Amino acid sequence: MDNRELQILLVDDDEVDVLTVKRAFLRNRLTNPIHVAHNGFEALEKLRDGSLGPRRLVLLDINMPKMNGIEFLRAVRADPALQTTSVVVLTTSNEERDKIDAFKLNVAGYLLKPVTFGNFVDLMATLNKYWTLVEMP
Repeated sequence: MDNRELQILLVDDDEVDVLTVKRAFLRNRLTNPIHVAHNGFEALEKLRDGSLGPRRLVLLDINMPKMNGIEFLRAVRADPALQTTSVVVLTTSNEERDKIDAFKLNVAGYLLKPVTFGNFVDLMATLNKYWTLVEMP
């Protein structure tokens, strides 16, 4: 694994959404490796085992079984080894409470999943511009 390459950890329990993100990456010719966790517990395990390397970005769904996105964020921010991990929420939840809770837990952004694939492709292109412009650790 190239330690300079930004690793993407996609935390989402919906396989259709996982495939949509992967297809949008392909359409945009984004070559960043995508690692998938289906809930917050799996995501924490992947972050803690060190396999993602130092440069990583978490794309996080809010509504998941076992450990939802907000619970995951609380665990990440409480862990000194993970608390600086960059997290962008990518969800269907347009609930004001979820947005407030996420931003209180220092997310880098809160993005609503688009309904159409074309808009999803555009959103992933914009996200790529963001992470290439921002100094990612």
